[in-house]
Amino acid sequence: MQLFRRLCAALTLMIMAPVALPGWFAAFAGGAPTPWEMGMQPAANEIKRRIIDLHDLVLIIITLTTIFVGVLLAIVCTRFTAKRNPVPSRTSHHTGLEIAWTVIPIILLVIIAIPSFRLIYFQDRTPNPDLTIKVVGHQWFWEYGYPDNGGFSIESRYIHDEDLKPGQLRLLDVDNQMVVPVGKNIRILTSSPEVIHSFFVPSLGVQRYAIPGRVIETWFSVDKPGVYYGQCNQICGQDHSRMPIVVHAVTEQEFKAWTEQTKKAAQADAPAGAQASLLAATTTTANQVQR
Repeated sequence: MQLFRRLCAALTLMIMAPVALPGWFAAFAGGAPTPWEMGMQPAANEIKRRIIDLHDLVLIIITLTTIFVGVLLAIVCTRFTAKRNPVPSRTSHHTGLEIAWTVIPIILLVIIAIPSFRLIYFQDRTPNPDLTIKVVGHQWFWEYGYPDNGGFSIESRYIHDEDLKPGQLRLLDVDNQMVVPVGKNIRILTSSPEVIHSFFVPSLGVQRYAIPGRVIETWFSVDKPGVYYGQCNQICGQDHSRMPIVVHAVTEQEFKAWTEQTKKAAQADAPAGAQASLLAATTTTANQVQR
């Protein structure tokens, strides 16, 4: 009996600790996953905080429901046996129970549905974006276009194992990061020329498919400077595991300096006609989505 009680206590601690002590688990994680991480990655914006709040609410409801059902099963298994009830009851219906097990699940589903729908609409799009970035998923790398900052684009590929430098993360670090300003609403337009990809950054609470022939909108913001890691989480082919995403959040001044430097480099590397074509295409797409 004592061993059984200890097992129950350990199981309860494992289930409830991420809810009761979110800050304790968050202390071990940053913008990247960590070994033996037991909770979600710490929130870097309001979207992720709402996702964590919804997760914790559902986890509490599920835990209490599981415990309640488990207790009922234990009572049924021990109390209603042939030994204790040699003459079985012939009761087949109970009005109170029928109402209870119909109404209570409905109430629980409504409690879950209301914040779920609010979150879906909140993370769908932002009415007043400060910056638009066009995200194109290729086989197998990402392309980030900045139509609001000169129409340049950069290609982002993972760093091979033999080229990793000290401190860089295997299959997570890239040669060119997506650079964004802190505190701005950033509109993301995803698309793909070949197969379906998925733009997913856990700590920013953003995930959107990149589908051929479609432009899909989402958004995110970043509360503080830092580096936030993600990956394509839609199986897209041979090198699906080699499509990491790195979002580097910087101050507005640093972002302006970066855009000017990157724009000059892009103009120097590409023909003038190609640059004009890229600017026209990305600007037209952004305007169509806005309308």
